[in-house]
Amino acid sequence: MIVEKQMKLACFSGALFVFCNRQRDKLKVLYWDKTGFCLWYKRLEKDKFKWPKRMTGEVITLTDRQWQWLLEGLDIEKMQGHKPLEYSTVF
Repeated sequence: MIVEKQMKLACFSGALFVFCNRQRDKLKVLYWDKTGFCLWYKRLEKDKFKWPKRMTGEVITLTDRQWQWLLEGLDIEKMQGHKPLEYSTVF
């Protein structure tokens, strides 16, 4: 209900929908695997997830890499790789 009504997203899209509690020590992940809904739950015993603080809305999109960083305890807002370069010709 939250995904479709409040967030206005398609819950059958195959995307992961991740929810974090206020203490940032628990994650719930909901997704559809074409046979039913799956609910994944993780609780940290002695630490907190580095949940993004500067959210412009209720929804943010993460890359696979950012998702792994989040699970590993890294701050995805501070993690930046090299900026991509685009060239049209080679000299």
